[in-house]
Amino acid sequence: MDSQLTDFEDAIAGVEMFAGLDPEVRRRIAAAAVPRTYRKGQLLFVEDDPGESLVVVRRGAVAVFRTSTTGERALLHVVRPPGVLGEVALLDGAPRSASVEAIENCSALALSRAAFLELVHANPRILDSVLHALGGLIRRLTEQNTDHVFLDLAGRVAKTLVRLAGDNPAAMVTVELNQSQLAEMAGGSRQSVNQAIGTFAGRGWLRTEGRRIVIMDLSALRRRAGITN
Repeated sequence: MDSQLTDFEDAIAGVEMFAGLDPEVRRRIAAAAVPRTYRKGQLLFVEDDPGESLVVVRRGAVAVFRTSTTGERALLHVVRPPGVLGEVALLDGAPRSASVEAIENCSALALSRAAFLELVHANPRILDSVLHALGGLIRRLTEQNTDHVFLDLAGRVAKTLVRLAGDNPAAMVTVELNQSQLAEMAGGSRQSVNQAIGTFAGRGWLRTEGRRIVIMDLSALRRRAGITN
């Protein structure tokens, strides 16, 4: 049990929301967390489910999406370790605003809202960390909305690939998304996104390997997306 708690503490320490907290506070968060595992394709939760927990992704990857009344899906975000889901639910307890699906086999930690509120009463600094994380979420959503106004589809595809690559310093970065999922994230048809991918491949910026996309020139994609810093 001690080794498991240590593993949980390491996972909590890697989350930006909790990284600045004292080790003892992170230990309490880890002790209150419950381990979860999900198979590829399994739903963690769906829109309008009770918003009763925060989820910390330890291994694997999950896709956050919304579904229209006609059944069409819009992929909003891909979360990999040490990412979190459900920050808003910790504050307002409202129903989930999006669905989440494991796109790889995943392990995670769930922190219930009740346990979180109990920890906040004893350690108010936790709330500061959550509010900081919410600020980052709002900035990301604002940027995505702005992209749909100012970027053409190819620019949005390039920016989506840059986001998915993250801070990976490797010369080549593999994105584990198929082109249908990429089309959902970029807000375009699969055919149009395929054309953009084909153009980028022809310029030597990336190549496709089955359901994966291997980025070979991240700098070129950043320029196409209008990212200057």
